[in-house]
Amino acid sequence: MILDRRLNAFRSDLADATLADRAEAARFVTGMPARIGVPVVSLRPRPNAAAGIDTELLLGETVSVFDRADGWAWVKAGSDGYVGYLPEAALAPAGDPDPTHHVIVPRTFVYPGPDLRFPLSATLSMGSRVLVTGEAETRGTRYHVLADGRAVVAAHCLPLGSYATDDYVAIATRFIETPYLWGGRSGFGIDCSGLVQLALLMTGRAAPRDSDMQAAGLGEVIERGDLRRGDLVFWKGHAGIMEDETTLLHANGHTMTVARENFEAAVERIGWLYERPTGYRRPVV
Repeated sequence: MILDRRLNAFRSDLADATLADRAEAARFVTGMPARIGVPVVSLRPRPNAAAGIDTELLLGETVSVFDRADGWAWVKAGSDGYVGYLPEAALAPAGDPDPTHHVIVPRTFVYPGPDLRFPLSATLSMGSRVLVTGEAETRGTRYHVLADGRAVVAAHCLPLGSYATDDYVAIATRFIETPYLWGGRSGFGIDCSGLVQLALLMTGRAAPRDSDMQAAGLGEVIERGDLRRGDLVFWKGHAGIMEDETTLLHANGHTMTVARENFEAAVERIGWLYERPTGYRRPVV
């Protein structure tokens, strides 16, 4: 069996202990738990800032760390099992308490305290996880106060495990005109499969990260004639969401945004580069 390096942590010198019977390595280790401590960080196939972006991880998400060297950490993401390298400085200090809430709007601001007139401290994407330790109200606006004293607008967050809607298409539409970013998985920039994954995540449903993984096993196979709202369309290297029977919603390199497009027109336009759609799937509710 050929192991997919995107989902399996193995090198000639070191590998995940769970791969002891499937991979050859000089040493096997158990990953150490950690969390992301910055708003968003790129996960790369090599410990090199010039390497391409495979995906991104958001504040508060969990990882297993297999190695730390030369300022880089080799990790496996807890949400989807993706393996790669990120700057070691992007990891939160060991022992930090677990987050309690997640951001449910495409983007929100973190302020030094509970007042929207305070200078901006940070910007967070939908899906980011924060530790709320208190509440405050200033001029009628409620804030969640974080462990470090900073604050976010309370209406922009919900407790972990709670979701604003179970309609993942409605979540995806909130990213309309978000810039396209290869490997992007946040409200600052997102790619086609990242849009599918993040929108599903925000309704409590897990999804693989890349379009080929989604095409191979996300939900159930359907026929083109059965397409309806929420169904997925796959090309070789691309994925889109049906907003309704005739409208495709997708992050794409043509508009370089998340955009709506007539489905039949999209099939014709995309065909010259990616040929015809390779499959259709319906995420399991």
